[in-house]
Amino acid sequence: MYTFSLPPCLKGYDTFAAFAATEQLEKNDLIITNEFIFDPFVKPCNVPCKALFQEKYGAGEPNDQMIDAIRADIPANTKRIIAIGGGTVIDIAKVLTFTGDWTTEDIFMGRVIPQKARRLTVIPTTCGTGSEVTNVTICELKNLSTKKGLALDTMYADEAVLIPEMVRTLPYRFFATSSIDALIHAVESYLSPKAIAHSEAFSEKAIEKIIAGYRYIARNGGESWKDKAEDFLTASNFAGIAFGYAGCAAVHALSYPLGGRYHIPHGEANQLMFAEVMRAYRVKHPAGKLTQLETLFGRELGVKPEEALDRLYELMDTILPRKPLREYGMTPEEFPQFADSVIEGQQRLLRNNYTALTREDMIAIYNACC
Repeated sequence: MYTFSLPPCLKGYDTFAAFAATEQLEKNDLIITNEFIFDPFVKPCNVPCKALFQEKYGAGEPNDQMIDAIRADIPANTKRIIAIGGGTVIDIAKVLTFTGDWTTEDIFMGRVIPQKARRLTVIPTTCGTGSEVTNVTICELKNLSTKKGLALDTMYADEAVLIPEMVRTLPYRFFATSSIDALIHAVESYLSPKAIAHSEAFSEKAIEKIIAGYRYIARNGGESWKDKAEDFLTASNFAGIAFGYAGCAAVHALSYPLGGRYHIPHGEANQLMFAEVMRAYRVKHPAGKLTQLETLFGRELGVKPEEALDRLYELMDTILPRKPLREYGMTPEEFPQFADSVIEGQQRLLRNNYTALTREDMIAIYNACC
């Protein structure tokens, strides 16, 4: 038995101005965004609602101190939050739909079950997280020196709005890390034991669009990605739908210590883990669904299935070159602790692994990346 649903209502506009005119924003709406997004897109529309800028409360990816500080400044009469941004803004906004007497750490540690009290409209400005269609949010817990993921159905957006105009302004590096994140979402959800035909279809289409876009960039240069901005935005959304149902797995799980301790951007950290996790899968379970994935990549890359993953890693390195972990300051002495933290804190993800990875497997993966 399974239930496949897509709770957010999906909408598409060519421009933010068209969205603002059609959706009739009101005074009791609150925009959560970044000032560099607000000024060119939102400000010219003279919207009647207030806005809070994420960067005024802290830098980098979401953390509990940042969320608690923003929450303290939300007007009491706010009925809807409109999140306009990348994964940081969207993940923060999901938590801000809750009201009650709690801290963000309380929620992520499972001490309270919050109730949603505000509507949520999400407009992504990157082509990676897919967070606009998932019930997942990620947060760094400062006092605990770790990242935690939380999946609650109350964190689904009410509306997800895709506006290609808002993606084309991304600096290249942000495009690269976010789109790689989307590709890994599609791969991990495709291999997940929870996958069904419906989620696989979204995974496959996301993979097709991203690989086609990467090959276009390899031929035409980095900034040519903007020609394919709508395809990358759609692919990210498809991948979000897929992993929203089937989940992510070891690549994401093993990347969290890299982000939590060394503050490596999420998509970049995932890419650092991706190839070695896939190689470990191939050693441990070569004859399963991984062969179907290799056939899919082989078709999209124009190579034999047995060559496909190595060719994929080369293409990804063209989009965003990898560095060994030691260049970020990591040492092999840390890797057993990394593995222990993953086993202790990321079972939500590890349950979705294509095949089981032991503590020793995880340490070996980190060492191979060093």
